[in-house]
Amino acid sequence: MNSSEGCGGSCSFLWPPVKTLPSAMRSRKPPCLLGILFVSGLTALLVLRHGHLPSPAKDPPRRLAGSPEGAFLRRVCDALAVEQKAFVWGNHLRPSLNRSTCRDYLVASHYLTRSLSAEEAAFPLAYIITLHKDFRTFERAFRALYAPHNAYCIHVDEKAPLGFKREVAALLDCFPGAFLASRAEPVVYAGISRLQADLHCMKDLLRPGLRWKYLLNLCGQDFPLKTNREIVRHLKGFKGKNLTPGILPPAHVTVRTKHVHKEHISKEASYMIRTSALKRPPPHNLTIYFGSAYVALTRPFVEFLFQDRRALDLLEWSKDTYSPDEHFWVTLNRIPGVPGSMPNASWEGDLRAIKWSDMARIHGGCHGHYVRNICIYGTGDLKWLLNSKSLFANKFELGTYPPTVECLELTLRERALKQSEVPVEPNWFF
Repeated sequence: MNSSEGCGGSCSFLWPPVKTLPSAMRSRKPPCLLGILFVSGLTALLVLRHGHLPSPAKDPPRRLAGSPEGAFLRRVCDALAVEQKAFVWGNHLRPSLNRSTCRDYLVASHYLTRSLSAEEAAFPLAYIITLHKDFRTFERAFRALYAPHNAYCIHVDEKAPLGFKREVAALLDCFPGAFLASRAEPVVYAGISRLQADLHCMKDLLRPGLRWKYLLNLCGQDFPLKTNREIVRHLKGFKGKNLTPGILPPAHVTVRTKHVHKEHISKEASYMIRTSALKRPPPHNLTIYFGSAYVALTRPFVEFLFQDRRALDLLEWSKDTYSPDEHFWVTLNRIPGVPGSMPNASWEGDLRAIKWSDMARIHGGCHGHYVRNICIYGTGDLKWLLNSKSLFANKFELGTYPPTVECLELTLRERALKQSEVPVEPNWFF
């Protein structure tokens, strides 16, 4: 599959110092009035199976107050969630672009600026997000994931365009707990560089002053399906165990670690090359497992990765294998006695929902389109996503299917504010 201590219950997040927003995020030319009227008119159009909006129930559930546009989007999302046909034009939850300071940006873009509960503040999380494209989708995922007591390390592919790197850096400059990886890798799909990207961020997240209980790694096309509080409670249920879904490798996968593989990088393309050379056996007589590249790791386990000879030697041995991130975490987590290890684990954890093309009979098919056998979710996938038990899902493209991302973000924000144990600030509503 290709897959500490925090603030107390009364502690509130202090705004970052007011500073000028970097030029990459300053105001751009506003659309002309005609364009605004045109888009607004199309936005008001909603086509349902019966030709009209669904009639409200006699006693509708209480909605948290928000903007008229947010209320309209909620009606659209309600229809899509029950698989009724709907049409909505453009992006309704677009973060602000026309603010000159970070404070203005955070307020106008509706970021959560305080911990919503003492439980969450006392159980901070660390996130790694690896990126190479699609800033707008990443910006939405970051806003949905953001909590001021968490830490975020963002790795941008060294090969990414300079303009993309500047956009990411400009965004992170407004968040004290978010930063770029200290070292960027030119990432090759299925190469050691992908694993190294995560390890660079892990080392950065271990620096003094950053406190967190679990670390989760994501990519730029992932999106959360649960609120921060729900993610915390899910992880607390595993009582300090690492979640590294995986099993002993099927026969067709063993070639990945039996033959020497090399990364190829050129201006035209980057890819892996399998050679005829055979690899030596793994170090320390380790049994190699196969699993997900996306995991949830405890802090003691991450420290173990940089200190234990078995972990260091396995990393060195893995440098010329295919997709080492799909065997590295799970192999180490199956060793008895390793911090937080689960020697007898399998695919449990419910970390990531994916619709694989060869499993359509199980998940009901992709209503967007497939890329590398993975579904890019369309609006018809919303019901499936909303019913998923997983913490995150992959993959999303805001530019291709805006309502899929926006309905998820709206739903998560509404749920988070209903769960809040602190007074809800007006700008937190969409």
